[in-house]
Amino acid sequence: MSNSKQNGSIIAIITMMFLYAMISFVTNLAAPIGVIWKSAFDGDSANTVGMLGNAMNFLAYLFMGIPAGKMLSKVGYKKTALIGIGIGFLGVLTQFCSGLFADAKITGFVIYLLGAFISGFCVCMLNTVVNPMLNLLGGGGNRGNQLNMIGGTLNSLAGTLTPLFVGALIGQVTKSTSMVDVNPVLYIAMAVFAGAFIILSFIPIQDPEIGKTDANTVFEHSPWAFRHFVLGVAAIFVYVGVEVGIPGTLIYFLSDTKANGAGLPPETATAIAGSVAATYWFLMLVGRFSAGFIADKVSSRTLMICATSIAMLLIVIAMLLGKDTTVSMPVFTGSSFNMVVVPICALLLVLVGLCTSVMWACIFNLATEGLGKYTASASGIFMMMVVGGGLIPLFQNFIADQAGYLTSYLVPLLGVAYMCFYAVIGSKNVNKNIPVD
Repeated sequence: MSNSKQNGSIIAIITMMFLYAMISFVTNLAAPIGVIWKSAFDGDSANTVGMLGNAMNFLAYLFMGIPAGKMLSKVGYKKTALIGIGIGFLGVLTQFCSGLFADAKITGFVIYLLGAFISGFCVCMLNTVVNPMLNLLGGGGNRGNQLNMIGGTLNSLAGTLTPLFVGALIGQVTKSTSMVDVNPVLYIAMAVFAGAFIILSFIPIQDPEIGKTDANTVFEHSPWAFRHFVLGVAAIFVYVGVEVGIPGTLIYFLSDTKANGAGLPPETATAIAGSVAATYWFLMLVGRFSAGFIADKVSSRTLMICATSIAMLLIVIAMLLGKDTTVSMPVFTGSSFNMVVVPICALLLVLVGLCTSVMWACIFNLATEGLGKYTASASGIFMMMVVGGGLIPLFQNFIADQAGYLTSYLVPLLGVAYMCFYAVIGSKNVNKNIPVD
């Protein structure tokens, strides 16, 4: 009986790890596609337009966060994941349909945004499943945080490989102005969803007993009654915006061959920008993988304080040094590292990926610690605020259009400063008198 339960837990953990990778796969498809639409609507607000697809993807969290949490409580982890995967297939299919309107650019763009919005429902539901389940399977505390760190490593691996794979499959995708050119990627994405749905259907997953509540469970309060959770919700809002905004804006900065850009050669600017962004995600992978070995020994609070302090220092130095000083840096090209010359600010911003790598798991662990029976509904609320990954980068790129790329990094700097405050003060549970059993 004990061996059977242990094997079931291992299967559940492996499945959640795979879903972690799928989350990043879906999210990072938006980057090259967004650049296509930026080229199609070239103008003074091109950066803002390029980020709209990403914004729609994350906007879905605002609408699906709470329903996903309620679904988790009513139908369980497996069914919620299966429904999310099915919605993901529909979202990618809708994006594919946008390419059928090549002669009606605005119509195609609206359909693409709808597809990105639907795909966001999928990512939200999968996120709602994997985070609390890994935390519960690990027994909470540092061990639960460690499992989320390892899952985050696979998430970063998918985030690194997806844009590189897209570039290799499509070629000069960023020079394209037609969605038809990304059809091969969309075919593969739909195949991945279909395969994942079939495989998951046959995998036996039993919800952890600690995560279950019955019809007689009384909820005297709500997660909003816990101060550390409320502040954690705000922290995750700004975190996802920082995580997405730093590399997203950096791609536009490095690929921009105009006066406001990084000043890279026009013939190589786009390729370098993509490789630098991939290296940022690769460093997130390295950070999460490394943290996975120490997360059961070092508290989430300590990791957060160290990570946010270093991140603020890197961003400030990057803004001060600007683009006039250049440096050679190794960039990950999919099979190896190659040296390229970039502004030193780009190197410093890429290094922030090592810091952001540990923040998600730390914030989630700190914000849900001690919530007991309120954890499932708290997870849904928590997922709502992932909308920050769409709104904050959109605002940052609006600033970039108006005041310049490096000035726009004031936005993630302020976000990291708030997260540092949360780690030092806001994460303390001052509501331990509320019953959670």
